[in-house]
Amino acid sequence: MAAYLDRSDTQADESSAAASAAGAEDLPGPALVALAHAHGVDSSYDPGEGEPVRVGAATLIAVLAALGVDASSPQAVELALAEQRAAAAARLLPHCLVVRVGRRTALDVPAAARLSIALEEGGRWDLPAGRSHWLPADLPLGRHTLHLALADRAEHAALIVAPARLPALPGRGWGFLAQLYSVLSERSWGMGDLGDLAELAQWSAGALGADFLQLNPLHAGLPAVPGDPSPYRPSSRRFADPVHLRIEAVPEYGYAGPAARADLAELARRGDRLRAEVLEHDGLIDRDAVWAVKREALQLLHAVPRGPGREAAYRAWARREGDWLEQYATWCALAERHGADWHHWPAGLRHPGSPQVAAARAELAPAVEFHRWLAWLLDEQLGAAQQAAERAGMGLGLVHDLAVGCHPDGADAWVLQDHLATGISIGAPPDAFNAHGQDWGLPPWRPDRLAEAGYAPYAELLRAAARHAGALRIDHVMGLFRLWWVPAGRPPTEGAYVRYDAEAMLGVLALEAHRAGAAVIGEDLGTVEPGVREELAARGVLGTSVLWFERDWTGKEGAKGAPLPPARWRAGCLATLTTHDLPSTAARLSGEHVRLRHQLGLLSRPLAVEEDAAATELADWKAELVRLGLLAADAEPDQAALYRFLLATPAELVGVWLPDAVGDPRPQNLPGTWDQYPNWRLPVADAAGRPVTLEQLAASPGAAELGGLLADLGTRGSAAGPGRTTPPRGVQ
Repeated sequence: MAAYLDRSDTQADESSAAASAAGAEDLPGPALVALAHAHGVDSSYDPGEGEPVRVGAATLIAVLAALGVDASSPQAVELALAEQRAAAAARLLPHCLVVRVGRRTALDVPAAARLSIALEEGGRWDLPAGRSHWLPADLPLGRHTLHLALADRAEHAALIVAPARLPALPGRGWGFLAQLYSVLSERSWGMGDLGDLAELAQWSAGALGADFLQLNPLHAGLPAVPGDPSPYRPSSRRFADPVHLRIEAVPEYGYAGPAARADLAELARRGDRLRAEVLEHDGLIDRDAVWAVKREALQLLHAVPRGPGREAAYRAWARREGDWLEQYATWCALAERHGADWHHWPAGLRHPGSPQVAAARAELAPAVEFHRWLAWLLDEQLGAAQQAAERAGMGLGLVHDLAVGCHPDGADAWVLQDHLATGISIGAPPDAFNAHGQDWGLPPWRPDRLAEAGYAPYAELLRAAARHAGALRIDHVMGLFRLWWVPAGRPPTEGAYVRYDAEAMLGVLALEAHRAGAAVIGEDLGTVEPGVREELAARGVLGTSVLWFERDWTGKEGAKGAPLPPARWRAGCLATLTTHDLPSTAARLSGEHVRLRHQLGLLSRPLAVEEDAAATELADWKAELVRLGLLAADAEPDQAALYRFLLATPAELVGVWLPDAVGDPRPQNLPGTWDQYPNWRLPVADAAGRPVTLEQLAASPGAAELGGLLADLGTRGSAAGPGRTTPPRGVQ
């Protein structure tokens, strides 16, 4: 799971007090529990060990309020129950119906009802009348509309027909896991960019035979200064951040006039200095400084006239992107004038549909146009990077990461506010690893509003994320089934799980991934409800398996078993040694990760105890490596032996942490820290902590060694990728 801002540290005392003070008087009555269940809110949760924990009445009332349900008194509960039952009885069709192709689906509607389907691509199907109505199994994939007519009424519902499962991968493959900002080339302006991404993909495929390149989220960040460096708290998941643009790759760069060229040359020198500060002076990546320089350059390039062909292409692209692009660009322009937190804008500007926003859009038209154009440039450069990966022979190409949510103050929260829960953030409940729970500070989808919208906002988000990807990683994929909702002002211990229609969420994901020709990888680390992994596997969604977590847990409850033998690993997964939230392989092998946490005051036990535990864990893995013949008995565990272990598993994909190629011991993100550690701001470095360029990394012996080790695993010759067995762009 990605590490989000965990507010539990600052609320630990309040959390403990609230937990101890919550007695029987706060337990909900049967009517409140029934109302919660009717709206998909669980009234208890399993902490992983021990007895189920009941959710307090105050929490249920607050969560229901965020769903638009008044449960503030016993009378209000009874009225809400009656209204819910009446509403369910009054409607003959659900707001949205998601079905799998190849399955007949029964509809419980009156025998006299006449049913027809308006197909997405045109045409109409009339269904035969009778005592039972069935949707046929041979409906085409797509987003259709189901119509019902009776003598005195008519209804319609969105009907989404999804693939039964996602296409299979073309074969086993391996690739690098990279944080793009951290990979600076000799041409970068202070951080890795989309030009570097294309180079990284071409090198790893052409020189080493890699099949994919998995990235951190490239989502647009909140335009505040100082900005939040975490890629998992974006302003928008729908649009990428223009700080990733390669300035020299903008076509208008070559057509700038003499004055603009001189200014661009000076800006390039400023970009060089930012790069030198990081690479030569051990500086941290400073996105704010990089964006300040790039913004000046982009404003100059925006003034360069576009040729008629590019102008036509731009206008056609903007029309296709529709309202979300227009609203996103408007938010960016308004944020420049009024600040990044839209909750504090003038009242008339706080909703994108207001007349005041329409007037402001006209007034700020040049700024709106600038941000619209930036989004187009990003789409072009992202597409070029994926094409470069495919031309180099990658079986998958780029694997883009979709964060689990958006920043509450950002563009998506403003644009989608009618579909997001107000006064709620998502997180995780207390468990054996974190007694205080977690609050990630991200607003969740409202499941009822998603259904009413036919899941269109969710589908558009997926469509954009998968457009230039060979595969899509879904962060905290368990959120397609349920999310832990934490009411504002309460500690994470006082939350509740809210259910989503998993069949609908998975069906929409399957349809959009199928149309984009993209595989799907779900980040399913941590606490996972029984049956979730099985359902994801049945739909063709790969899981995520990290070596250090793969233990035999079939023994006594709570006991950590021996390392799981490779033959018992699941095949449908991306297998890795580490992730962006975990210690690097070099740190695991040296024990440096324990010392770092000790220096930052993050250990819950004495240093000696933690060091002994880490040494025991490493000894366990050494014994397994020796048993398998992957390591000599008199040798210490090393990176090569661990990657050979991954190769011995049936995992369909093997991911290599890019900094492992040069022995970088530092984590990119250290959960539990905010300003104590430079999360998300470190360049890739060698074993001594010296930053390395992309060019130096490509020439390193470690990279060549890893490439040779993994050479036989790739899906070379299968450049079509897993989804290319289907039409590439929305044919069905």
